[in-house]
Amino acid sequence: MAGDMKKYLNLDFEKIEKMTQIKKDYIEGKTDFETTKKLVRENFDKMTASEFAYSEQKIKELGFDDNTVHNKMNDVLGLFEDIIVKDEFTLPEGHPINTYILENKAARKLIAEMKEEYGKKFIKNKWLEFYDKLSQFNPTHLARKQHQLFSILESKGFDRPSRIMWSFDNGVRDSISEARKLLENDKIEEFLEKQENVWELTLDIMHKEEEVLFPTSMKMISEDEFKAMRAGDDEIGYFLIEKPKGFYPENSEQLNDTLASNSEHNISEAQNIVQNTQSAGNFMNDLATLMAKYNMGNQKEENEVFDVKQGKLTLEQINLIFQHMPVDLSFVDENEIVKFYTDTKHRVFPRSAGVIGRDVKNCHPRESVSSVLEIIDNFRSGKQDEIDFWLEMRGKFIYIYYVAVRDENGVFKGVLEMMQDVTRIRSLTGERKLVTWESEGKQEKQENYEENKNEFKSKYNFTGKTVIGDIVKKYPYIKEYMPLISPEYKRLLDPIQYMMMSKIATLQMIAMRGELELDYLIMMIEAKIDEEENK
Repeated sequence: MAGDMKKYLNLDFEKIEKMTQIKKDYIEGKTDFETTKKLVRENFDKMTASEFAYSEQKIKELGFDDNTVHNKMNDVLGLFEDIIVKDEFTLPEGHPINTYILENKAARKLIAEMKEEYGKKFIKNKWLEFYDKLSQFNPTHLARKQHQLFSILESKGFDRPSRIMWSFDNGVRDSISEARKLLENDKIEEFLEKQENVWELTLDIMHKEEEVLFPTSMKMISEDEFKAMRAGDDEIGYFLIEKPKGFYPENSEQLNDTLASNSEHNISEAQNIVQNTQSAGNFMNDLATLMAKYNMGNQKEENEVFDVKQGKLTLEQINLIFQHMPVDLSFVDENEIVKFYTDTKHRVFPRSAGVIGRDVKNCHPRESVSSVLEIIDNFRSGKQDEIDFWLEMRGKFIYIYYVAVRDENGVFKGVLEMMQDVTRIRSLTGERKLVTWESEGKQEKQENYEENKNEFKSKYNFTGKTVIGDIVKKYPYIKEYMPLISPEYKRLLDPIQYMMMSKIATLQMIAMRGELELDYLIMMIEAKIDEEENK
């Protein structure tokens, strides 16, 4: 259950009531912008970011729908921006807020470089380099904010960021994606016309973060809670900066404090601490004692066997099965709370432990919440039992399947979501009835290459300058095949790392990474293409 955010803030409630009324009149159209701006100046000398944020939360209680508030948000922020006092932070490396601020600084530097390049002679490769970097803003910076920061703010009663700001985040994401497509399709004039919008939206979202979101978060979230958040940040990744050092939970005493309230959200935070603590010694014994103290389930022996529906498995085996599934699963219970997701290398979209215990409505942008609720309502009522979707994303074909989970009596217990990259599956033709190992014949190919390398010539015109993303776009199965050539190429299977490498990693760079001769790498790739094309 979400708390009341006022418990975490030192607020002037008389000022907030007056501020909320002024906002309400403006949103309802009773006053125009200039009149409202004058009222703000007459009534307030200054205002903290926390006071503005709490007023935004109060607006929700007045019955305004999210669309109305979203459409007026920029104007409302403009009304008060002259009097909002901006907080300055001195934070250690690794602190999540410090990391966001460093990323914003890197983003502004990148946009400044893009603006400088804008007036010069157009060079496509230069702009592709810019967009290879800028395209990482959504799956790193914005994703961490949505899954990490919004999560803990919701638990404290501040859900406006996840309900309103997420839509602004999506505007940034979509503008960058649309511009990149124009660039890749050589629609240069349209691409250049799009740049001002991309820059404006990206700079605007960072301004909103720094003016209101971050200062309010600093007031509402404790240092221990920020440390518990730190682990999930690492899991999602970072934008244009190196992985920060430090600021991890230090010992089991912090876990004790985090568990003290025994709330579902704090348990999720404690799990983060457990997964990422750097302490050694008797930590696990301390953990077992704490878990028992706070009634977090009976403690099981490491090898204790559970009677599952069909079979007997240890907890270790259950976790290993989930980790090795070639699909991405998540489960939302009958109360619409996210309870589980699989920690697998096949994950399609970024997630972190901060999503556990969240209301599923707050895990989606405003535009898609109605669809999510429609699915749950139809499953709950028994009108439907399953539904599927599919989409193409960054050269992948993604299949998404939802199924209603019911007990033996047909009582609705939640929704299971499955996502899978089915690009390779869709490319299969004919039959394969015999055992055929993908790596079979590798040694033979190596020996054949050694004998004929002086005469080797690429039949597909691949060279050291050929970019791996161009090959995978035409022959999608090559990405899955690359780790069989060398274990060094496993990172290509990670969606975020592949996105970063696909436009810049040449075959020469990849050959050097795998400590292979360039011609041999090309020969292996072409042999796989021949095999697939001749099926």
